[in-house]
Amino acid sequence: MKLSVVMAVYNGERTLDATLDSILGQTMSDFELLVVDDGSTDATSAILTKHAMRDRRLRILTQPNAGLTRALIRGCAEATADVIARHDCGDRSHPERFARQLPLMAANVLTGCAVRYVTTAGELLYETHAQGDDVRRSLLQDKTSIRSLPHHGTAMFRRDAYLAAGGYRPQFRVAQDLDLWTRIARRGNVAIVPDVLYEATIEPGAISSIARDAQLRATDVIVKLRDGGSAPTLLAEASQITPGPRNGRSTAAAYYFIARCLAANRNPAARRYAWQAVRSNPLHWRAWLTLARWK
Repeated sequence: MKLSVVMAVYNGERTLDATLDSILGQTMSDFELLVVDDGSTDATSAILTKHAMRDRRLRILTQPNAGLTRALIRGCAEATADVIARHDCGDRSHPERFARQLPLMAANVLTGCAVRYVTTAGELLYETHAQGDDVRRSLLQDKTSIRSLPHHGTAMFRRDAYLAAGGYRPQFRVAQDLDLWTRIARRGNVAIVPDVLYEATIEPGAISSIARDAQLRATDVIVKLRDGGSAPTLLAEASQITPGPRNGRSTAAAYYFIARCLAANRNPAARRYAWQAVRSNPLHWRAWLTLARWK
């Protein structure tokens, strides 16, 4: 077996079928797929069971809800291949993603690929590209605005490097990927496939959409750890950083971000998301401005 694919899911019934189809339909078929059901209460379990009955490569791991980081720790601990690939529920991989990324692992410890970001309705928001050398330099040297992989779900890394680096750290509930990459990058080169092989969906209620402040705080801790700060003190600080409750302001900010991306693409759907922003927070003046521009 060449590859272990690790994915965590919590109440993913709406998008899980499409995600699993994109993984199990890869042109490179020699892999195992470990999906950690992190205490789902919807139809996730039934959907996973359905796919597992059809495809023996899928292994289902269940646990009480513990959050993404601990679910990934569980999945990576169960991985049996020399290379581990990540994937997020709700996203889709191009059929040739594994076939294109895996050969790069011979000379690198961490790889990714370019990403297309879309709305839940499939509307294009933007694409992210990166150069492997730039990413590694930034992970090892930059103090702010660290250049990371285009998306956590695109990651593919060597299992021995993951273990030697200490793996995902449970203290990080956000930015757990950046924390890991800064440690893995010390152990070898990073490569990024320039083509878009991964499609990531941005949902207004997702952690990445509403936890920007928490992610910035976590990044500050990660930099201090990377640069030799006191691990016990800083990890204790990291354990206190949480996304915080979803509220009108955070939801409005997420909707406005989507509206702004669509507006930049001259997509009239920007108006719909701007309305969602002002409904969530009537004082969001930037969303009102977007609406005025799209009359």
